[in-house]
Amino acid sequence: MTRFSLLDLVPVREGGDVAAALAQTADLAAHAERLGYHRFWVAEHHGMAGIASAATAVVLAHIGQATSTMRIGAGGIMLPNHAPLLIAEQFGTLDALFPGRIDLGLGRAPGSDQRVSQAIRRNLSGGPDQFPRDVMELQAFFAGDDRLGIQATPGAGADVPLWILGSSLYGAQLAAALGLPYAFASHFAPGALDEAIAIYRRDFQPSAQLDRPYVMAGYNVFAADDQADAVLLASSMQQAFVRLRTGQPGKLQPPVPDYLDSLPMQARAMLADVMSVSSIGTQADVERDIAAFLARTQADELILTGQIYEPEARKRSFAIAMAAAQAVTAREPEPAGP
Repeated sequence: MTRFSLLDLVPVREGGDVAAALAQTADLAAHAERLGYHRFWVAEHHGMAGIASAATAVVLAHIGQATSTMRIGAGGIMLPNHAPLLIAEQFGTLDALFPGRIDLGLGRAPGSDQRVSQAIRRNLSGGPDQFPRDVMELQAFFAGDDRLGIQATPGAGADVPLWILGSSLYGAQLAAALGLPYAFASHFAPGALDEAIAIYRRDFQPSAQLDRPYVMAGYNVFAADDQADAVLLASSMQQAFVRLRTGQPGKLQPPVPDYLDSLPMQARAMLADVMSVSSIGTQADVERDIAAFLARTQADELILTGQIYEPEARKRSFAIAMAAAQAVTAREPEPAGP
């Protein structure tokens, strides 16, 4: 059975603030748990007025208090920004607080621009080129490997499954070589999706964590009881992409009627590409689109996302999406894997 999870960026709405964004995300996580979503992830971003998940481990502690059974985690931590020991300590602490519920997805992008990266790390000598070494060092800290000469406390012995995140072939190759589950960012960078999954499955080497390939794919959903309402909901995220690509990022904007029609052809083409792995519509539309995407990818898990301005509309969208997902997977066998 395909699993379904949620990714949230802790969006800060126009007219709102960080405190409200954090409260709304905790409320969404509790709602997702009641709906039956398998896991709830937040992502590390920095220097962005519209995203409040920069201190990712702290946000996860907040979400953990709002939930009780659902897995929670980072999708992901941008490891080049951090010393592996610090991440082992942070996520070892989370595992102690919420045992058996913590995931740690790892990415090699900075989650920011070079100026912010410089402020985070003080120097750029670590960088993405050392990502494989940093992943293995982090594994060693969790394993309590004596060869490190240091014990991560908390961290050593923690039950924190690692994932490799990616939007290119690099992450697929690394996840396969290390025998880790692989999450592809098809919700905003779908171009290499099919090739990356094929490479990951072809080259996968079993590990102590995972004995066979396990693929998660990002998927945008904007669902409502009426098609026109769903189209309107999607316009907030469309605005966010346009503003980001034109160097004007900011808080999440209210929906705008007929937004796509107001854009020049170049912007519409950009959105058609970046949001090509999306479903916008009613439950029947979402059910059809998810079924087609699963037939295409054979993904073990979809992680749904969708920045929607009104919190209650966002909750309703994910409720409709789960109903659609349950209809699609009703006749599938039981899942195995992470």
